[in-house]
Amino acid sequence: MAEVGSGPVYDRDREVKAFDESKRGVKGLVDAGVTKIPRFFVEPPEVVAGGRSSSDVETATFLDIPIVDLGGAGKGSQHREEVARRIGWACETWGFFQVVNHGIEQRVLDGMIEGGRRFHELPGEEKMKFYSRDYKTKVRFSSNFDLYKVRAANWRDTLFFDMAPEPLDPHVMPLACREDAIEYWKNIRALGNTLLELFSEAVGLQSSYLQNMGCGEGQALLAHYYPACPEPELTLGASKHSDPDFFTILLQDQIGGLQVLHQGQWVNVTPVNGALVVNIGDLLQLVSNGRFKSVEHRVTASAVGPRISIACFFFNNKTPFRVYGPIKELLTEDNPPIYKDIPLHEFLSHYNAKGLDGRPALEKFKLCH
Repeated sequence: MAEVGSGPVYDRDREVKAFDESKRGVKGLVDAGVTKIPRFFVEPPEVVAGGRSSSDVETATFLDIPIVDLGGAGKGSQHREEVARRIGWACETWGFFQVVNHGIEQRVLDGMIEGGRRFHELPGEEKMKFYSRDYKTKVRFSSNFDLYKVRAANWRDTLFFDMAPEPLDPHVMPLACREDAIEYWKNIRALGNTLLELFSEAVGLQSSYLQNMGCGEGQALLAHYYPACPEPELTLGASKHSDPDFFTILLQDQIGGLQVLHQGQWVNVTPVNGALVVNIGDLLQLVSNGRFKSVEHRVTASAVGPRISIACFFFNNKTPFRVYGPIKELLTEDNPPIYKDIPLHEFLSHYNAKGLDGRPALEKFKLCH
């Protein structure tokens, strides 16, 4: 739609379409030498400042998200109960925590970061082969899944791998990061299973409970690339949002930029070498009846870059018509259900339709008491 103001007519739709059809993403703009970001990336000043207004939400520099040591927390160990308790506390109060001593070698973490970098820094002609907006494409490169829906695009490109439940043919993966992605995913899948057990134990359920619900059957691996931005004060790397999965494991590099909304303040998730960030998604908040928090988070834009992060989403795309709601064993007279039972496909359709618009997706499915 063309916008008319005091200056020349601005045809936003045309500019967005041209950006999409270039198939080069944000990195393509940087390679072209832009010194001012395209207008459709520009956020209102109050959004960049804090999400509501610059005085309403501030960045807390004195808070740190919890760090949980998984060392020695194998099944049957004396330390496991304490680890489950600490994870439960982090999920209830923060919705975010970092894990250390998780069993994944540093070389695997470093390899995945470098693999993501190699792909995103390929010549544009090479990356274009993987460019797609078709959700059914198991390997796809794009920029802003909600590009045509949101008010302002994010300064970020993404390479997406649909890893499970159906095995992904390695030959369809980009050679630039194929081996790194496969090795990383095998390790992260095992860690994800361990976390599902600990989440179950943290709320007093059998360790296999959430796995039996299919909470981790689907897994997607995303390699995000945030190029250095010439006008970081005007845009965001990722808008405020919560994740539409059960939980996410994130590997970030040492540049930083990830922020979590905690008690009305944006808290920087300071990179810890060797650590992985874990955050609760909307579906785990749903089934825990709000006990675990799916917390809003965002990524700031920066003149420093590129920033690389690797996200692994744990969800269920094997049985899209499965109905999820608050776990009955967790409900009591004093803890009645606060959410409806929702067919999975209905929730995901709602999330994808609204895009990263800053509104919690679960609000639509709350029960009135």
